[in-house]
Amino acid sequence: MSIQQPTRQASWFGKSIDFDYATSVAGYTTVLIRLVTGYWFFHAGYTKILAAEPFNAAGWLANGTTASPIHGFFVWAAGTPWLLEFTNFMIPVGETLIGLGLIVGALVRLAAFFGGLLMVFFYLGKADWAHGYVNADLFGLLMFVFVGVFAAGRIFGLDAVIEKYDAVRQRPVLRYLLG
Repeated sequence: MSIQQPTRQASWFGKSIDFDYATSVAGYTTVLIRLVTGYWFFHAGYTKILAAEPFNAAGWLANGTTASPIHGFFVWAAGTPWLLEFTNFMIPVGETLIGLGLIVGALVRLAAFFGGLLMVFFYLGKADWAHGYVNADLFGLLMFVFVGVFAAGRIFGLDAVIEKYDAVRQRPVLRYLLG
C-alpha cells in the first residue's frame, strides 16, 4: 500500500508544473512564519510606544545613509512638519497593529501589505549593502510577501472565521484583505 503525497499545479512563466508537498508541514510552517513575523513587528511597535522618550524618526530620516536611492525623499519628509509627525505616530502604531493582526490572524493580507511597504522603506532607507543586497530588511520583506501570498490568516487565524460572515461572502473582494 502506497501513500500518495498531495500534488498541486502551478503556472511558472506560462508553463504548468506539478509539485508535491506535505500539507500538514506546509500549514504549520505558514502559521509559524506568520506568528514570528507578527511578534517581531508587534514587539518593535509597542516598545517604541512604551519607551521613555517618544519615537522620533527625524534623525533617521534626515541622517540616513546617503547611498539610499530615496535619500532625498527622506530628507524632505524630515523637513516637512506634518509628515514627520505622521511618521512619528504611524511607525510605532502601524508596527503594533500589523504585528497584532498577524498574531491573531485577522486582516492578514492587509497587514502583510502594509508590513511589506514599511520593509521597503526600511530596506531602501538603510541601504546597508556593504555585503550585498541581501540583508535582514530584505528577508523581513520576503516574510510579509510569504504571509500575504499564502493567506496565512486562514490557518489557525481569525480570518477563517471572518470569511464565513455574510458581509464577506456577499462582497468577495473583501477576501483580498483577509487570509
